[in-house]
Amino acid sequence: MAMEADSSDLRLRRALEASGQRFTEQRAAVYRCLANTDVHPTADEVFLNVREGLPGISLATVYKSLETLVGCGLAVKLTFADESARYDGRTDPHHHARCLACGRVADIPGEIAETEIAALRRRSDGFTVTGYRLQLSGYCSTCLPEGGPAPVHA
Repeated sequence: MAMEADSSDLRLRRALEASGQRFTEQRAAVYRCLANTDVHPTADEVFLNVREGLPGISLATVYKSLETLVGCGLAVKLTFADESARYDGRTDPHHHARCLACGRVADIPGEIAETEIAALRRRSDGFTVTGYRLQLSGYCSTCLPEGGPAPVHA
């Protein structure tokens, strides 16, 4: 575990320095929290987790640390239509599925094929695509309503 923390801290230190930011123990604790989970926590959940090891950390510091990590490319902020936000420590290409009942967010591996992106470019009337994000909405196996899934709406 100490070796993982050392590797994690080194990656964080390099990314922070590359963007002109300082390495702090608070940022390291927030980064470790994200890097060691796959549940896509809210800022409040990160705060509660990090506070166990750093009792003096404030919620404001956690928010600032999360935004710094997003700015350095070490985390992704997932925003949703209901204006909630969750954070993802995985920065490799993947998609997300969000449960409409409990709010759980799950990773879905993979990328959209370049041919599909090219087809969207052709239909976008000159729009320059610089990135994309795919989020599936529905119900996790725990929350699936009786009678099966709800209809799909485009």
